[in-house]
Amino acid sequence: MPNQESESTLTPEQRLTPASFDVLRACIMTIPDVETVQECVAYENTHQNREPILHLLAQQAAKVRDES
Repeated sequence: MPNQESESTLTPEQRLTPASFDVLRACIMTIPDVETVQECVAYENTHQNREPILHLLAQQAAKVRDES
């Protein structure tokens, strides 16, 4: 089982700057909590504001909420 604590130690910048969309999507899909999703949304809004990325973040937030 993956260690969720180590997953949440990635900063929003580390999660949202991979050059490959597949890696970026994987970074988003491993976000373990709503607070981290919110931090990533704030980072994305400030820096690049990419709609597809914001959509993936919204999907992950919904998934995390459903699992809680």
